[in-house]
Amino acid sequence: MCYGMATMTHRTTFSLDEGTTTRIKSLAKLWKVSQAEVVRRAVSLAEKPEYRPDPVALLQQLHSSGEGLSAKTAKAYLAEVREDRKKWRGA
Repeated sequence: MCYGMATMTHRTTFSLDEGTTTRIKSLAKLWKVSQAEVVRRAVSLAEKPEYRPDPVALLQQLHSSGEGLSAKTAKAYLAEVREDRKKWRGA
C-alpha cells in the first residue's frame, strides 16, 4: 500500500458534521498528512473486502447487544411515521 503524494485532479466539497470533521483533523495531525489524504486512505481502506461488514451479522450483533431502540421509543417513532404518511397521502 503506497501513500505517496496523490496528484489532485478533482476538487470536491463535502458537508460534514462536527464530529467527523474533528476526527479527520485529529487523524491528519496524528498521521502528519493532509485532511484530504486521511479521506483518501479511508476510502481505500473501505474498499477492501475484509473491511466490508456483513449487514446481517451487524444486525444480529445489535440485537444481542440490547443497544437498539427501546420498545417505547420504537412505538413512538412508528406512530410518528404513520401520521406523516397520512399527511403525505392527504388522508
